[in-house]
Amino acid sequence: MFHRIVVAYNESAEAQRALSCAIQLASSLRAELQTITVMTDLPAYAAFAEAGDPSLSQVLEQDRLRFYTELQEKGRVQAHSHGIEVESHMVEGHAVESIVDFLRRQKADLLVIGLHPRELHIARLWSTVYGLAQDAPCSVLGVH
Repeated sequence: MFHRIVVAYNESAEAQRALSCAIQLASSLRAELQTITVMTDLPAYAAFAEAGDPSLSQVLEQDRLRFYTELQEKGRVQAHSHGIEVESHMVEGHAVESIVDFLRRQKADLLVIGLHPRELHIARLWSTVYGLAQDAPCSVLGVH
């Protein structure tokens, strides 16, 4: 049924719950598990800081990469503690487009995503989760 499971993974509590669920699914289905993390851009104020110190952008970029590398390692450790190997990936760009492209390249069977609570119904229409549910080339499992 599901042989290649991909988890949209970031630092949010929702993504952590999605990873936990995906680990259980991969274990019970004997499926391959991968994580995909979209690295966010540096904040706009980084450009102002760079004007004062040109080397600062390099330091901020190194910190950004270290943050995402450590996040991915945390996910690998969690999966490994349940006897599951996970292949971790990082991409840049628009979240929905980057993840959908990744799903196509990997020929994923299932995308597991954490659901973020939304106050207004209209806010759901602009959410990354909604975009992924609409555009993903595979089944999507939303985890509360």
